[in-house]
Amino acid sequence: MSIPAGAPTVTVMDHPVLVHRVATLRDKRTDRDSFRRLVAEITQFLAYEALRDLGTEDVLVDTPVTAGAPARQVNENILVVPVLRAGLGMVQAIQEVVPLTEVAHVGLRRDEATLRSEVYLNRLPRQLGGRRVIVCDPMLATGGSLVQVCDLVRDRGAREVIVLCVIASVPGIAVFTAAHPNVRLFCAAVDPELNEVGYIVPGLGDAGDRLFGPPD
Repeated sequence: MSIPAGAPTVTVMDHPVLVHRVATLRDKRTDRDSFRRLVAEITQFLAYEALRDLGTEDVLVDTPVTAGAPARQVNENILVVPVLRAGLGMVQAIQEVVPLTEVAHVGLRRDEATLRSEVYLNRLPRQLGGRRVIVCDPMLATGGSLVQVCDLVRDRGAREVIVLCVIASVPGIAVFTAAHPNVRLFCAAVDPELNEVGYIVPGLGDAGDRLFGPPD
């Protein structure tokens, strides 16, 4: 599905190698180990695209055939903020792509009756000092949780916030972009709707459960 109108900060990466992985991810027959691997692979593609402007510096390196060859290395330290618990499934993949990272966890618990979330864990640094932050959560469903987390990050002085999701819903994108019109969001698929309990349709079920197993 295409990006909803009025959401210019949303990038849907519909490359064939990604849509193939998303199809397998959606399949209820996909086992947990395969699901984790697919989430990681998709996340790496998203992080690669989202951080094309990652900060670098000029350096000199000695190669096997010459000394002092000009090169560039990453010098920007990115703060990765996974939204617990499903966001944990994306962290290692980002760290494998981005040379310099730190991680700060934020946990939200959703009331299944109201579909509202409350923060039960906030390990963000008190001051983000103009840093760039990647917030990651496989699913952007209602949009409420990601809005709350981005509010927390912005309040602590982040220079830029980027959101990585595997699948986003049209209603969720509308809520999120209305609250954070300047936050860039990267996803691999956009689904049209939510069901009566706030799950993305067609979606892929509960990403946390499929990554880590049921909580009980």
